[in-house]
Amino acid sequence: MTAHQPDPSETPGTTPRNAPAGESSPMAGLAAEYAAKAGLHRTHDGRVDVLRSAGGVQGIAESIVPGLVFLIAFTVTRELPLSLVAALASAAVFTVVRLVQRRPLTQALAGVVGVGISAWLANTTGKAEDFYLPGFLTNAAYILAMVLSIAVKWPVAGLLFGFIRNEGVEWRKDPVRVKAYRLGTWIIVAVLALRLIVQVPLYLAGTDGLAALATTRLIMGAPLYILGVWIAWLVTRPAPAQAEAGGGQAS
Repeated sequence: MTAHQPDPSETPGTTPRNAPAGESSPMAGLAAEYAAKAGLHRTHDGRVDVLRSAGGVQGIAESIVPGLVFLIAFTVTRELPLSLVAALASAAVFTVVRLVQRRPLTQALAGVVGVGISAWLANTTGKAEDFYLPGFLTNAAYILAMVLSIAVKWPVAGLLFGFIRNEGVEWRKDPVRVKAYRLGTWIIVAVLALRLIVQVPLYLAGTDGLAALATTRLIMGAPLYILGVWIAWLVTRPAPAQAEAGGGQAS
């Protein structure tokens, strides 16, 4: 699951190399663009690059460190404003690191904005646990979007994995593939729902549940996401005959 240099077959908005015959180029381009914007990547051999899709080691650190810093600072000092400033500062550090590395700032800036909103909410209500409330709302929005995608027969897993497998949107013509991608999407929905089932009661416990809430947020963040995407990838694998028809890269 290592990063690699992109080739023409991986350029968003273009029809992948070895695409199935008869594939609609505009729709395939839209699928590729959607997958690229969703941050999904593939390896040189046509498999999903789960670690890179989760942002790589640095991206994962950017997502978990601010929350960890907030928990440690609040546990030690019991000073909410100070803890919020510490979390914001840790998020800002990653932006500076990306500037030094001359890497895209989108993910780091999004992290700063997210931490800023969480800090503002917690500071406004005076409740430390509200630092984690925006994450619940975002999680719920993703669940709703994915369930809707299943209902309208455009399951998100198909849009993402179809690009990786060079299927484009041709999979929609095969009821078996549609069913597989619906199942894959439900698996991702289950991962997101599990977060809420476990974490919302801890949030409702207030300060007493803060340590457990922060800990489960770390465990059920990137690690659980990676596991869910990988399982969804495995259960949506096409049959060998379908893989060969797709250019031999669908796996």
